[in-house]
Amino acid sequence: MRFSETSDVREAGILTSAIDRPLTSLHGGPNGGGAASAKDKHKVAYIVSRFPKLTETFILYEMVAVEQNEVQIEFYPLLRARDTQVHPEGASIWKKLIERISKPQGKLVMHPEAEDFVARAHYAPFFSWDILRAQAHFLRHRPSAYFSTLFGLIRWNWGSPNFFFGALSIFPKSVYFAHLMQAEKASHVHAHFANHPAAAAYIVHRLTDIPYSFTAHGADLQTDQHMLAQKVAEASFVVTISNYNKEFILENCGTRFVEKVLVIHCGVDTQFYQPAPPNDLDGPPDRPFAILCIGTMYEVKGHTYLIEACRLLQERGLDFLCHLVGNGPYLESLVDQVAKAGLAERVRFHGQLPRQEIAKLFRRVHVLSVPSIPTQSGRREGIPVVLMEAMSSGVPVVASGISGIPELVEDGHSGLLVPPRDSAVIANALERLYHDVRLRKRLGQAGREKVLSEFDQNKNANTLAQQFKRGY
Repeated sequence: MRFSETSDVREAGILTSAIDRPLTSLHGGPNGGGAASAKDKHKVAYIVSRFPKLTETFILYEMVAVEQNEVQIEFYPLLRARDTQVHPEGASIWKKLIERISKPQGKLVMHPEAEDFVARAHYAPFFSWDILRAQAHFLRHRPSAYFSTLFGLIRWNWGSPNFFFGALSIFPKSVYFAHLMQAEKASHVHAHFANHPAAAAYIVHRLTDIPYSFTAHGADLQTDQHMLAQKVAEASFVVTISNYNKEFILENCGTRFVEKVLVIHCGVDTQFYQPAPPNDLDGPPDRPFAILCIGTMYEVKGHTYLIEACRLLQERGLDFLCHLVGNGPYLESLVDQVAKAGLAERVRFHGQLPRQEIAKLFRRVHVLSVPSIPTQSGRREGIPVVLMEAMSSGVPVVASGISGIPELVEDGHSGLLVPPRDSAVIANALERLYHDVRLRKRLGQAGREKVLSEFDQNKNANTLAQQFKRGY
């Protein structure tokens, strides 16, 4: 078995022009009230950081599933994603600025389902006449809310250059979004990520009284907690993807918010990610043992430790191929590491792939490895969605036992957990699965059952939709 090597993947859909609605056509009430009519009571405004972003499928498919629960989504990305090949790691406003001014490199890869959301997204620049008119509207009708919100952003983000300048840069655009949402009669605002998107939702709420919530994932929550307590205090509810994150929020913001912080796992489409029918996945010796790793090539993903584990497996004489899917700032150094380790015939780089191709890969590999690590800057994974996708597909997984991952991967039952940064233990776990076909099958079956029970996209989206419908 040999996968075709691809460094450039054709776009999965057509990136159509966004529909920007001029402020002059809006007719929001003068006092900024957030009350919605009965007809529009389930209209939810989603705020995200960048869109379309191939690696954030959990947001895209959550929105698709939420809309199947009688919720209409109005979509407000803070930035339009561009394929610059820069792929900045983390939420730094400076890194995102570098990405904005970098020259695009080819076509943007996105999932077909993203086309509709791109077409109806409310994209906006950082400054325009409509944005200026939105400032004038709230300065006239809600000056106290406008200035207190702005001063609060300055005060609570002081000391964090990223959050401070990030909050100031998105403030005018968020005010504009507030006016749009008011005119659209949004009944609720939901942001993905606890950093800049949650700050934007906070601004909208302060200016319009529309209730808001946000989902905290991983590094967005753990690397910087400036203004986190204020965001949690003002929110109607807060969603975390793991119990680990919930405890983190309560430790930093106070246990008085225990009822407000809800654990709703990210999920995957368990009908789309199905186990392969019984076939030749029993190898070896029929064909090389296929190891798969999917993720943007950031430090936090730990690719370098998997490559070192592959070097050890080669030393032990195992017949294997390791397939790395994704791009990112560490790609060049990882390619160099593979060459120096003499693994050019054992490790393949595939670039970015849409989920249709990912699903095909899951049917052709023996194991998924997710060697995540905590970084010195404080970045940590939440619960990588690729683990859910693989387990839903019946693929056994080897993952680092950090953050919320043990809530999905139960060591020895639904997968194997290893310490972060320990290539020898990663190699041992992979070698164990290489030799033990029955263990692979048992872990794959248990992993599928775990995802069906707790990480099914439709079930969890229904839970979230019910929260939106409750009204606050």
